[in-house]
Amino acid sequence: MTACAIEPTAADGNGNDDRTPHADCVITADGAYAARLALAGESWFPERWTLDGPEPYAVPLPGHQPEEPGTEVQPLADGRVLIRRVVQGRHTFSLLYPTGPGTGELPLGAVECPDREARLRLLPPAPCGERAYALAVGRDSTALWLVAGGAFGPEQVAEVPGRCSGGVWLDRTGRLLALDREAGGRTKAIVVDLERGGEASPLLQIAADSDDRLLLAAPDSGLLLIRSDAPSPGAARLGWGVLGSTFPVRFPESLRLPDCTVTPFAIQPGQVLLPEACAVALRIDGPLGSWLGIWRPVERRLRQLAAPQGWLAGSGVWTPDGVLRLPYATRAEPCGVARVAVPALDPPAEAPAAGAEPSGSAESSDPAEPAELPEPSGLGEPAARPVPLQQAPLSRLVTK
Repeated sequence: MTACAIEPTAADGNGNDDRTPHADCVITADGAYAARLALAGESWFPERWTLDGPEPYAVPLPGHQPEEPGTEVQPLADGRVLIRRVVQGRHTFSLLYPTGPGTGELPLGAVECPDREARLRLLPPAPCGERAYALAVGRDSTALWLVAGGAFGPEQVAEVPGRCSGGVWLDRTGRLLALDREAGGRTKAIVVDLERGGEASPLLQIAADSDDRLLLAAPDSGLLLIRSDAPSPGAARLGWGVLGSTFPVRFPESLRLPDCTVTPFAIQPGQVLLPEACAVALRIDGPLGSWLGIWRPVERRLRQLAAPQGWLAGSGVWTPDGVLRLPYATRAEPCGVARVAVPALDPPAEAPAAGAEPSGSAESSDPAEPAELPEPSGLGEPAARPVPLQQAPLSRLVTK
């Protein structure tokens, strides 16, 4: 069997010291741990950050030799760090943990891809924090691998027709995984049910000829962040929807910034029945660098804030009470977390009940909003799985 190709990850130049932050700083779903590749001189090494104590601290986990820049790391809920390396054409997986002055390593096994053109990468951390998954994208299909947390090392748990990207968990158990599947020249979000052998079904279809991708989801509130070219063919826009809502996806004008790329990276958890009031953290990349945005669906505006010096750009986690925690690394403080409190709602706006249309919101008057989309017809009993938005509202998540 032949090797998979690697997707290299470039270093982020947002730091100002000889420990330039790696572009990928991965945080567990509960926000307790983070992991990244750190740079000391010209050598890369894994580093675990503990975030749930009184003060954050980092533990280096160097191996016997420096890591390659494309190596991936991911923290687990027990504090161990999963690492993916490519060794002689094979993707090897191990768990790293501190052992006094050294680094302990537990090999888990390897994955080989039969397709020479396949690309393999880790998916975002599973909500349970005990398992880790990887996606191997081939020419005609995509394989989903359980690479940590299984009984016998890496095992393939699903194969999905088409080329898939993205990866968003839709529930708190790690059962439903949303992927963006390219098929027939279009990209649509689908949901893969891991308790049904990887059964795939449509999740999001705004228009038949649009590319619709799911970027983030909040299982507690049902808030979804979506990128689609439905309102402006050829130009993707950032929008939002709600699982179970009867309203179509909205594309607020406030999220359009000329000459900038706006990417959501964290949604405030714990806001049950309040999707429109959830705070969303966004990374804004423009000609002058990267900075922070905070936005809520119920509001008319995007608040733009300077990022902390050395921010590991695009990484961060919300607390349920509305504090955004942003990891950063500088020469003076190699392991730090900046805290940003969510601003109060603009008066007189109030968070509406789930499913209610926000009153006075910018979205309601946005001429680019796809108001011509067909209205959902009779719902009957709530569906057990998400269904295409064009045909019916996004349904509630599986709760059984």
